[in-house]
Amino acid sequence: MIKWLVICIIIVIVILVISLLTTSKAYTYKHTIDALDEDKDQTKADKDKS
Repeated sequence: MIKWLVICIIIVIVILVISLLTTSKAYTYKHTIDALDEDKDQTKADKDKS
């Protein structure tokens, strides 16, 4: 019985560590935004004027 309890606790700790590492890595990811092309901006502005 104690053996199963120890195995379960180890599995829970491993899953907790993996989830914390994944969350930490996600928060340190640097998001970037691509610049819009001028052609696309002009066509949208032309459509809005019509």
